[in-house]
Amino acid sequence: MNKKTLVVLCVLGFVVFLAVTTYLMVGNRKNRVEVCMEFQGRTMCKVASGPTKDDAQRAATDAACALIASGMTDTQQCSHSRPVSVKWLE
Repeated sequence: MNKKTLVVLCVLGFVVFLAVTTYLMVGNRKNRVEVCMEFQGRTMCKVASGPTKDDAQRAATDAACALIASGMTDTQQCSHSRPVSVKWLE
């Protein structure tokens, strides 16, 4: 295999990689949600998406709680508490 063929194959491989990554990211946006959580006087809102509504809401809740709770016990308590707000996005 000569250098020119190798370069062309690398470029094509990179383009295919970008296309697959973009498809997976955009295809997963069917269920987008913004969840606001409050824990120990701190509030955080996060947007997430997932293949199902439950998955999207869990991802947003976990992301928000990760930033306002400290330690595993607090994070679990935050994640299992009721959200301040849940807003479904299109």
